[in-house]
Amino acid sequence: MDEKAKKQALLMIPYGLYVLGAKHGDKQTVATVNWATQTAFNPPLVVVGIKKDSTSHDLVKQSKKFTMSMLGAGQKAIAMAFFKHVDPQDGKFGAYAYEAGANGAPIISEAPASVECEVVGFYELGDHSTVIGQVTEAHVKRDSEVLTLAECGFKYGG
Repeated sequence: MDEKAKKQALLMIPYGLYVLGAKHGDKQTVATVNWATQTAFNPPLVVVGIKKDSTSHDLVKQSKKFTMSMLGAGQKAIAMAFFKHVDPQDGKFGAYAYEAGANGAPIISEAPASVECEVVGFYELGDHSTVIGQVTEAHVKRDSEVLTLAECGFKYGG
């Protein structure tokens, strides 16, 4: 395969930025993710790629649940805050408040929308696991365009 062509072609797939929340027992975390999309209407399913060597990967695998906080246009600072693990303290991850979803996993309070999911598929096929979640709850605080990799000037793929 032509590696340069593969990388260029895969980088043409547009991505939003989301904050994945996970909790198992008394441990919880949030992480910025971008490989995510809806995959079915009925039942409502989303798929997300989660880096295997991350805290969020371990917690989602153990708890079989997660949240995705959809970041809105202009919320690059929130995305930047969670590229590395941050421990919660005083109701915040770093500078950002969160609330627990009905499934117990954290949702970023400033996010314009979020979904809560139950894991229905977990595939460890590459350096990121492919996780399929059935949407069990959805929340919308306001309408917004999604924050994208392009808006942030990031490239992650290939």
